[in-house]
Amino acid sequence: MKTKVYESENKMKLDEVAISRAIVSEQSKVMLDYYDLDCAIVGAGPSGLTCAAMLGEEGLKVGVIEKKLSVGGGMWGGGMTFPRIVVQEEARRLLDHFGIKYREYESGYFVSSSVEAVAKITSAACDAGAEFFNLTYVEDVVIKGDNRISGLVINQTPIQMTGLHIDPLTLATKVTIDATGHDSVVAHLVRDKGGSVEIKGEGFMWADRAESNILSHTKEIFPGLIVTGMAANAVGGETRMGPVFGGMLLSGEKAAKLAKSALKK
Repeated sequence: MKTKVYESENKMKLDEVAISRAIVSEQSKVMLDYYDLDCAIVGAGPSGLTCAAMLGEEGLKVGVIEKKLSVGGGMWGGGMTFPRIVVQEEARRLLDHFGIKYREYESGYFVSSSVEAVAKITSAACDAGAEFFNLTYVEDVVIKGDNRISGLVINQTPIQMTGLHIDPLTLATKVTIDATGHDSVVAHLVRDKGGSVEIKGEGFMWADRAESNILSHTKEIFPGLIVTGMAANAVGGETRMGPVFGGMLLSGEKAAKLAKSALKK
């Protein structure tokens, strides 16, 4: 028995090719516009997202490059797949800033939904004008005579995964933020090609120390390159903190301030 299809006489008929043209046309416009950035943020974890939102709120042109299909980094899974995160008192104002609900578990420990946190910080970054380039990875940086990062060499993640030999494209950026987490990808790219960057490596778990020191590691480590979040702690030889995310948010906020200051020079 055939299923009867009911259609309204006034229903617009969709055309598959028009859909395809719309996607390619609009994304091409975005890519052409955003291949010349004030700030490129590599990695869309909690610190990178926070940084993107804060810079976007200042009216700067921000592009976020994320290797994976989805944004959010390690925040989605909370602790051991339990979708809850902890934020300490020092960073509670950032939960308020992004409209993330929380409950005080005990004095100074605020618990939020990890899913809500990712969704709302991402939404804030989008609302502020940041543009996202997911399934895109950085394979090299542009450094010319002034010994300063002035661009990023990018390619698509599926190309890397399949091992195809396809040349990348390049975008220009005034400031680059390495928000790639534990791997500190951009910092390693610079160091491995002879740039003067010292990477001490991430230490053991020690949440209090890691959260206390992360802001001191959030800084410019090479002309035009600022590290934030776990990338900052990995470069600085700091310990890790697990599913407490106040330091990630505060680090992203500081990275945004540093980038804004650098752009004024």
